[in-house]
Amino acid sequence: MMAEFPTLETERLILRGPQPSDAEAFMAFYRTDRSQYTGGPMTDRQAWNFFGTEIGHWAIRGFGMFVVTRKGSDDPLGIVGHWYPHGWPEKEVGWVLFDAATEGQGIAREAAEACIAHAWNVLKWDTIVSYIHPDNAASIALAERLGATVDREALQPKPETPGLVYRHPRASA
Repeated sequence: MMAEFPTLETERLILRGPQPSDAEAFMAFYRTDRSQYTGGPMTDRQAWNFFGTEIGHWAIRGFGMFVVTRKGSDDPLGIVGHWYPHGWPEKEVGWVLFDAATEGQGIAREAAEACIAHAWNVLKWDTIVSYIHPDNAASIALAERLGATVDREALQPKPETPGLVYRHPRASA
């Protein structure tokens, strides 16, 4: 069974399901030190397998990480979306931009806001967290701009390497 991918649209972005043509951008990111807070760097084989996990997550859970593109271009800028692998204590919204040149333009924030709204309103999640490595200053800053706060009582997805758990507030109606 092939996974079904919804599409989210923001003012500047299209968030779509991963496609085979996205694998190279994904692998290129995981070759770099930029991937250090998301499990990398990795060999191409490891990254390719992880890319397959992204697609498989959609098939198993019915939701997953979206590939982010600018309207009018299908070039992948990163992945942002919903993540809940086996053994994770809570459902997460996470974000990764593949290239440092795309930082500081509000792309991750715009995409994350769309995914958070989708989690509350469409997926009907009861809670949303973002698991962030304590040294990942850019992700911490984004979580805080999104209104999330550290929940020191939350369970860790990887207790052997604890990180920060940012809890997202439900938007007021």
